[in-house]
Amino acid sequence: MTHRDDLALALELADIADAISLDRFRAQDLHVETKPDSSPVTDADRSVEQALKAKLFEARPDDSLIGEEFGNTNGSNQGPKRTWIIDPIDGTANFMRGVPVWASLIALSIDGRVVLSVVSAPALGRRWWAAPEIGAWTRDIDGSERILKVSAIGDLQHASLSYNNLQLWDQSGQLPELVELSRKIWRTRAYGDFYSYMLLAEGSVDIVTEHDLKIYDIAALVPIVELAGGKFSALNGPLTEETSSVLATNEKLHDEVFAVFN
Repeated sequence: MTHRDDLALALELADIADAISLDRFRAQDLHVETKPDSSPVTDADRSVEQALKAKLFEARPDDSLIGEEFGNTNGSNQGPKRTWIIDPIDGTANFMRGVPVWASLIALSIDGRVVLSVVSAPALGRRWWAAPEIGAWTRDIDGSERILKVSAIGDLQHASLSYNNLQLWDQSGQLPELVELSRKIWRTRAYGDFYSYMLLAEGSVDIVTEHDLKIYDIAALVPIVELAGGKFSALNGPLTEETSSVLATNEKLHDEVFAVFN
């Protein structure tokens, strides 16, 4: 099994996800529930994950699966531990309100390291993917493809930051540090969810940081950012499977921004 084979499957999974989610986007009969953690879930989230789980069971029956909506499935692979990590719709709140900034996140971890991923945002007409020996790529709305590279900005005063949710920064007790950082940089925005990280990989944003994430929110973002030349860590140390607060940068700014929060 090569990385190209696995990436081809991940892209196929993204096609399946796009067809289901886009059909339910702005549907008048969209069913929305509140999960125990107070986050929303729609029938589209569940339908996408069920479809991807079924395809993976058919194509990679020995692999494990971590999914946001239906939990984990342990595979029987006797070699390297292969785990697919899926967020069927990242940005469910946007999805249910008719905001087109949402995506399906699909990643493959081998022996605990996420090696390849696909992020597909059909309502934006965009897709991003990355794998070893292939690099990080995007498909633009016109169908053209281009390789991704983070920015070369090395000075905070010229940097652009996307921070996501202010309420979560307040709840974390680190809002003062975020405000301190904002005073040192050129521009702050809250593009939200997966999109901030894709803009980082494209070189349009230089720093992304946010709180209250799970492994399925993070996994697919890491290969795309790192293979575009960026750096990904926890906000207070190395990135692990338990990380919930993250910092991603164009690598040049990482240590300086990390120091602001530590």
